[in-house]
Amino acid sequence: MNKYVRLIIFSIITVVLASCGASKLGRDALLSHQIGEYYKAIEKYHKASRKEKDRTKRREYAYAIAECYHYIGDYERAALYYQNAIRRGYEDPEALFNLAEMFRFTQKYEEAIETYRAFLDSVPGDDRARTSLEAIRQTQEWVANPTRHIINPIKEINSRESDYSPVFVGGRDNEIIFTSSRQAATGKKKSMITGQDYTDLFRATFSVQRQKWEQPQLLDENLIINSGDEDGAATLSSTGEQMIFTRSRYDKTKSLGTELYTTSQSRGSWSEPIKLQVVGDSLVAAHPSLSIDGSVLYFVSDMPGGMGGKDIWKAEKSGGSFVNPENLGAPINTPGDEMFPFIRDNGELYFSSNYHLGMGGLDIFRAVKDEEGNWVVENMGYPMNSPSDDFGIAFVEGQNKGMFTSNRKGSRGDDLYDFMVPPKIFRVEGEVFNKENRTRIDGANVRIIGTDGTSLRLRTQNGKFQMTLKPETEYIFAAFKDGFLRDKASANTIGLEESKDFRFELFLTPTDAPVNLENINYEFGSWELLPESKTSLDTLVATLMLNPTITIEIMSHTDHVGSDQFNFELSQKRAQSVVDYLIEKGISSQRLVAKGYGETWPKTVTRSLARQYDFLKRGDELTEEFILKLPEEQQEIARAINRRTEFRVLSTDFIERFDAEPER
Repeated sequence: MNKYVRLIIFSIITVVLASCGASKLGRDALLSHQIGEYYKAIEKYHKASRKEKDRTKRREYAYAIAECYHYIGDYERAALYYQNAIRRGYEDPEALFNLAEMFRFTQKYEEAIETYRAFLDSVPGDDRARTSLEAIRQTQEWVANPTRHIINPIKEINSRESDYSPVFVGGRDNEIIFTSSRQAATGKKKSMITGQDYTDLFRATFSVQRQKWEQPQLLDENLIINSGDEDGAATLSSTGEQMIFTRSRYDKTKSLGTELYTTSQSRGSWSEPIKLQVVGDSLVAAHPSLSIDGSVLYFVSDMPGGMGGKDIWKAEKSGGSFVNPENLGAPINTPGDEMFPFIRDNGELYFSSNYHLGMGGLDIFRAVKDEEGNWVVENMGYPMNSPSDDFGIAFVEGQNKGMFTSNRKGSRGDDLYDFMVPPKIFRVEGEVFNKENRTRIDGANVRIIGTDGTSLRLRTQNGKFQMTLKPETEYIFAAFKDGFLRDKASANTIGLEESKDFRFELFLTPTDAPVNLENINYEFGSWELLPESKTSLDTLVATLMLNPTITIEIMSHTDHVGSDQFNFELSQKRAQSVVDYLIEKGISSQRLVAKGYGETWPKTVTRSLARQYDFLKRGDELTEEFILKLPEEQQEIARAINRRTEFRVLSTDFIERFDAEPER
């Protein structure tokens, strides 16, 4: 919820309880609530409610308890107490909105939608409710279309208490420092905010031999870093020698502030922490993140000049100090809370927000600068985000893997999860065939050209070849062998978000026999090409361009119907029509010969034709005598087969000649 809306509601609760002469327990609960001791406030509200007989006060207590549970992220309990307050007659429609939010955060989407709509009946057009309804729709879309991230809880590290905000030592993946309130922590006081023990900084290392994380240990056994207050949420320099961390101090009645401290390590020992003067006294500074060169510190604060709630700020290093804090502004910061920044070595900024469109609670967002230097923010989607709280992300330097924190279903609280984006793998598997008999061609050459500069040659084994392709690259594959026309195929990995296997077949045409051109048709008794013939001839154009050293003869054939002279003349003109079309498409006339054969070269049935027509067998010659012995229907099929246009290769060493310009 917007921080200022919550403050207004809290003020109303305060006024109501105070004006009704609330008991001492009620006043104490309000004081704890006011200074942010939410866990302690819940205990006191319960005690006050049990002793209170006034229905109005008990209703206000129920709503205040819901607000406290909401703030500390216990959304299921918060929902129960919002419902309790509403049943008791709590009239402010804000209770409906908050209840709908709790339903959304706990994945009770049908109840959430119904409650949002009830809220909109009271507050028509409320932008927050409309945004949350859109978030439910978007959440379902994210879950249906997950990202490539693979995530797993780190069972060896996680405890029953809170474990969060990991940071990799030296950017490597075998050692982390993280924050925890586990029993081994030195601070045995209970946090008045969460009810858990105060947090300390812990170290964990990964055992290569055992292939698992070792038992975490306190970062500082000498209690120089870990203190009686809450210590955690740290960042390290790229070498791991300097650390900046968060410390929250309290006395018996109030918070003394959350501040940043810096320390350095030498020979395994940490120096006495020194407070960083990044913001003024009494202001919050937390969740630090250092840029890779250590020159910029990103942190969280609610200091004046922000956009509402907690914002992300940055301060640049000058003379050993970080000075002149600057609010990152929109679109990163919002009226809600933006926290736990992490700046990657590639300049990408990651942070968590409860205001940007998300799945619920805190979601992790990625911000990248565009060509004009403006931040572009995007939700990391599912499974990195969940309807619960997801925050405190850290990357291994130079790699698409790391850790983050989540209290999603299946967690025992705030738990650490590792994540990785598996590399996109692109493979190609090809087969090279003899187009005439469909047998694989062993020892064929395959030339591979890529837009990234790739230039390779492979040789087929048993007619097959394979290789791995690079991302964001376009490839051409050309297969060739002496005695065959070339063929080619292409593969393109540009823009592909998932791994992919490419499979294709290349067909090399033998040059020792005529090659039939399919679908070459003419007007009846004419040599004018029909439109559909030109599509087929374009394939021949591509073949000639792929095989620039061949010359061919275009061979046109007719059936036996009509006089010999007519058929010769018609076939010659038809062959010339094909040659003219090829020249028009840019093929040199020096590579083309037109020849009409009339009815003198009957077709010999190939294996393909025999499979297509069961009355023919391979090797049959479709002479006039053979055809006239067939039934009439089969005769027409045989005559149609004879009416064909073919080409054959005349030479394979063509070099185009250019006539010299005449002397002037």
